[in-house]
Amino acid sequence: MQEETKYIQQLEKRGIRPTALRLLILKTIAGYRQAFSLSDLEEQLDTVDKSTLFRTLNLFHRQHLIHSIDDGSGSIKYSVCSPDCNCSLQDLHVHFACYRCQRTFCMENIAIPQVKLPPGFSLSSVNFVLKGLCDACSGNTVR
Repeated sequence: MQEETKYIQQLEKRGIRPTALRLLILKTIAGYRQAFSLSDLEEQLDTVDKSTLFRTLNLFHRQHLIHSIDDGSGSIKYSVCSPDCNCSLQDLHVHFACYRCQRTFCMENIAIPQVKLPPGFSLSSVNFVLKGLCDACSGNTVR
């Protein structure tokens, strides 16, 4: 029951009414160790209507419970935000996309480098994705 209370509080903190379906979706996405796509979620929650999953992800994204990642795969990936994240430019971090396993990881400890734009330019979003082989695929798994 403590786990469910934690998820209810996460939703309420972001201004999201905690319904049974939203709790199920949040519990599922919180279990991912890497970024996930809508199709990943559809596969795992195959009894939930696809349009409901899509609408719920959009709600979670709008309320900054999750952030989106365009890793170049043609499918937007998502990851649960940290509790203090507001999805502002200061909260952005690097992502890593593995060529072999197709997984995308948040590198929360690696900040996006500051870029000095020419006068008159205004930055509103940054997408910084590193690509290569993850530790599991490269055989360099750190234990």
